[in-house]
Amino acid sequence: MTTTEMPTAASRTRQTATGKKPPRRQREGAAWVFLSPWVLGAAVLTLLPMAVSLYLSFTDYDLFNPPQWVGLRNYTQMFTEDPRYWRSVVATLTYVVIAVPLQLGLALVVALALKSMRRGRGFYRSAFYAPSLLGASMSIALVWRAVFNDGGTVDNLLGTGGWVNQPGWALLAIALLTVWQFGAPMVIFLAGLQQIPGELYEAAAVDGASRWRQFLSITVPMLSPVIFFNLVLQTIQAFQVFTPAFAISAGKGGPADSTLFYTLYLYDRGFVASHMGYASAMAWILLLVIGAVTAVLFRTSRSWVFYASEGDR
Repeated sequence: MTTTEMPTAASRTRQTATGKKPPRRQREGAAWVFLSPWVLGAAVLTLLPMAVSLYLSFTDYDLFNPPQWVGLRNYTQMFTEDPRYWRSVVATLTYVVIAVPLQLGLALVVALALKSMRRGRGFYRSAFYAPSLLGASMSIALVWRAVFNDGGTVDNLLGTGGWVNQPGWALLAIALLTVWQFGAPMVIFLAGLQQIPGELYEAAAVDGASRWRQFLSITVPMLSPVIFFNLVLQTIQAFQVFTPAFAISAGKGGPADSTLFYTLYLYDRGFVASHMGYASAMAWILLLVIGAVTAVLFRTSRSWVFYASEGDR
């Protein structure tokens, strides 16, 4: 007859220790070690500059002398005494309203065309995406200015004169440069279109639905989260546009302040006129406006964005 030895308390302790997870505090410590580079970078490169900028927005600071506290004077001057500020607001809002819908509309049309292609999709996708990598550069903006200048390509083809020298056309020229950079949202749209089940279109075709009805009843609802993502992303970027306006207007925002975008005027106040306190106040107003617009988009998305996993809008 054999007997089985019962494990002693010491052996049970050793077995438990070998299979036990590290204490929670130890796991949290390891996580903070890995997160520390990001936390340090965010604190030093983002949070600290934001705090300094907020302080400077309440001061009179010219980059050379110590800042002097002036309270809300920069903000009151901005809203009540500076007509160029309001012209920059109007120019920026006009640009956002024109450029963002045109860019997203073209991106969606091209994505739909690429989805139906059987050959060469990868080549055309790369070709259409390339302007998104190049369009934000100063060199492309200067080329764009030459195209729309007096005697440029557009003037030779249409005979409309130089767009960049006409107040009614200069902003449209910059908007077209943004529309030309439709590659990034196009790639996102294409990825979303490829996730829509083909059975939905087959069932709609059997029921006699036209392609337009399929687009409105299937493509748009199923693609609405992607449309919402691109809309938020491109709207935020449009409010911050700077390089095209700076290059096409030679940093002046002309003609007649028609291309005086908000960021361009902020640059002019801060680094040309050396009113860094005023520029800091402008930057914080821009941050609040972008936050408010984003919040409105998220709020209104409840009525038109459809998430299939949740089964509601």
